[in-house]
Amino acid sequence: MANIHKLVLGTWKIRYKFHFIAGILLVAFVIPALYLTGDSRIFLEQQTTPNDSIPHCDLFSGKWVYDNISYPLYKEKQCFLVEDAFACEKYGRKDLKYQKWRWQPHDCDLPRFNATALLEKLREKKLVFVGDSLNRNQFGSMLCLIEKSIPPSSSKSLIWKGNSVIFNIAHYNATIEFYWSPFLVESNCDDLADHRVQTRIIRVKAIEKHARQWTDADILVFDSFMWWLMPKITLLWGSFGSPDAIYKEVGTRYRRFEIALNTWADWTEFHINRNRTKLFFMSLSPFHSVADWGMDMGRNCYNETEPIFGKGYWGSGTDPGMMKAVESVIHKLKTRGLKIEYLNITHLSGYRKDAHPSVYRRYFVPSTEEKLANPESRSDCVHWCLPGVPDVWNVILYSSIMRS
Repeated sequence: MANIHKLVLGTWKIRYKFHFIAGILLVAFVIPALYLTGDSRIFLEQQTTPNDSIPHCDLFSGKWVYDNISYPLYKEKQCFLVEDAFACEKYGRKDLKYQKWRWQPHDCDLPRFNATALLEKLREKKLVFVGDSLNRNQFGSMLCLIEKSIPPSSSKSLIWKGNSVIFNIAHYNATIEFYWSPFLVESNCDDLADHRVQTRIIRVKAIEKHARQWTDADILVFDSFMWWLMPKITLLWGSFGSPDAIYKEVGTRYRRFEIALNTWADWTEFHINRNRTKLFFMSLSPFHSVADWGMDMGRNCYNETEPIFGKGYWGSGTDPGMMKAVESVIHKLKTRGLKIEYLNITHLSGYRKDAHPSVYRRYFVPSTEEKLANPESRSDCVHWCLPGVPDVWNVILYSSIMRS
C-alpha cells in the first residue's frame, strides 16, 4: 500500500513537473508573440501606464528632494534641441545642482518618465503647446526628454513656420509643436520672432486666426500669464486698421484676462472634437524677480543655488487672482461637458529660485555697461534652465496623457 502511495505521489510529481515546464514554455512563446503581433503597442502601454492609484494622489503637493542618481533626466550637452535662452550650462553656469532636484509628492511617487511609451502613445498623433515663452520652455523640455529614445534610423525635423516650431518624428508619424500665442487671442505681439512692442494691443474677441491652427491636434496644452502683467494694455474691438475699430486702455489685469479667457473658452467649447482631443491648461509659472524669501529685498534669483525649503512658501511672483480666473473658466466648461485638465504647477515651481537662467543665457540684445556691472539687473528670473523645473511639469503631463 505504501508502495502504491509512493507510485501515485511519484506520478503526481512527474505530472506537476510536466505542467510546470509546460507553463514556462507557454509563457516563453506567448510573450514574444504579443510583441510580434499588432497588439504589441497595447502590451507596451499596459506595462508602462502609470499606476492607477496616481489619479487619487495630489501630485502637486510635496517637496524637492536632492537626487544626483536618477536626475537629471537628460544631459544638456546631449540634447541639440535646447534653445540658447535655456542652455545655462552652455552659457557658463558651473553649479549644476539645479539639475538634480526631484519633485516628491507627499503621498505617492511620480511615475518614471518613459519616453518610448509616450512616443508610442503619440504614434499618428499631434501634441501642441500653445501660449507664451514658458510654454516654449516646456516644449523644449519635452523634446529633450524624448530625443534619446527616437530610433537612430528615424528621420526627424525641426521646422519653423509662421507662429509654430514643429518637431516631426517619422518613425512614429508623430508631431510635437509649439505655437506662439502669448494672449491666446490675437494681438500685435503675435510674431514668433519679433514680438517686443512698446504698446500691446489685444483683439480680445478674436481667436480664429490662431485657433484654426490647433483644430487637428490630439493633445493641446495651453498657458497664458506673463504677458498680461503690464500695468496697462489696450483692448481692441474690431480689426487692426479698421476705421470702425474701438480701442480701450484697460489697467485692471483680471478684467482683460477674463474677457480673453471667455473668448478662448467659447471657441474651445464649439470647435474641439471631444472624442479626439485631450485638453490641458498649465497654471502660471512663478518668477523670482524680487527676493521675498527672507533675503535682501533688493536681490533676485541671481547667484541663488538652493531651492526655498520653507513649507507653504507662496511668493510675490504668483497671482492667485489670475489663477482663479482660469479655474473659473475651466469649471464653467466642465459644466458644459468639456473637460480640461488643470495642471497646477505654480506652488511646486515657486520653491525653485535657484533654477532660472539668471545671466547664464544668450542675450539677443547687447547689454549696456551699466547692466554688465550689475548682473542682477539683467538676470532672467522668469524662464527655467534645462534640464530643470519644466521636466517635472512634463512628467506630470506624461502621467496624465498615459492615463487617458
